Amino acid sequence: MRISRYQQNDTITFGFYFDQYVVNLEPAATAYCTATDDTVASIDATQLGKITCMLDLLPPDGKQLTAAEAIWQWLSEHPHAVDSLKTECHDIQLLVPIPRPNKLLLLAGNYSAHVQEGGGDPIERAETFPYVFMKPASTTLTDPGTAIQIASTSPHNFDWELELAVVIGRRGKHISEADALNYVAGYTVVNDISDRGYHPFPQRKQRSRDGFFDWMHGKWHDSSCPCGPCIATPTTIPDPQTLDLKLSLNGELRQDSTTALQVFPIAAVIEFLSRSMTLEPGDIISTGTPAGVGKTTNTFLKAGDVLHAHISSIGTLETPVKDELF
Repeated sequence: MRISRYQQNDTITFGFYFDQYVVNLEPAATAYCTATDDTVASIDATQLGKITCMLDLLPPDGKQLTAAEAIWQWLSEHPHAVDSLKTECHDIQLLVPIPRPNKLLLLAGNYSAHVQEGGGDPIERAETFPYVFMKPASTTLTDPGTAIQIASTSPHNFDWELELAVVIGRRGKHISEADALNYVAGYTVVNDISDRGYHPFPQRKQRSRDGFFDWMHGKWHDSSCPCGPCIATPTTIPDPQTLDLKLSLNGELRQDSTTALQVFPIAAVIEFLSRSMTLEPGDIISTGTPAGVGKTTNTFLKAGDVLHAHISSIGTLETPVKDELF
């Protein structure tokens, strides 16, 4: 099941996502109730139009999960019904699926090939641990199709990073790797936009940790975390370590990899993070980027560029680029 959050006219709502179009929950529920005699699901389905939080539709504990899954299955088996209910994506504004997560966590260096292209040594899981940082969700999360802004204070080194993100669906701490995927609500696409050359106050006195903090501050620019276009549930993605990742810049393929190459798989990341913090429903964990970032060829983003970040079984996140406006 794939679900999007979107705006049509002045209304924010939810719909089943089919790449080029969505099917709004409320008319889908009505059509399902009319066409079936599934009494239990139908009773729940009538409430779908009142949903205000996507987590209510998602595993493991969404109160309308059973109804949503029944309707998704019915739509998948009745394409003619979809044709009469669908709305083209170009007629709506897709939105970040979880707009204000309590935590927006991201991994650095979770693909050995990316570490190597940046000049580092190849890494093995047994020899290290996940490197995790955070972005301020309220100012970095950016809707699908909405332009990111190249910061005027550091305009020459903006880069892309296609990443698989996992959305937490159940509160937990000290979660075992074996049990970790039972805490997952679903998966989405993130583009971790990164300023590779952020260097404030060039006249400053150099200190030993300046390079690390320059790197971190370069992750925090406004609009630097496009996210979407939907959340795909674990029934659609039973194994998150088998997904293809492809990113193109202006139609040219730049990243082409698979989540099978992650140093730390999703379940191990959840286990690690939950050792030191309580994970909560709606938390987003972006799990690192593969090789193919722009820095390796000295190619950086500029106004007018368009990025397409695609992950199989989820969809494509489109991101235009523009200069920062005051």
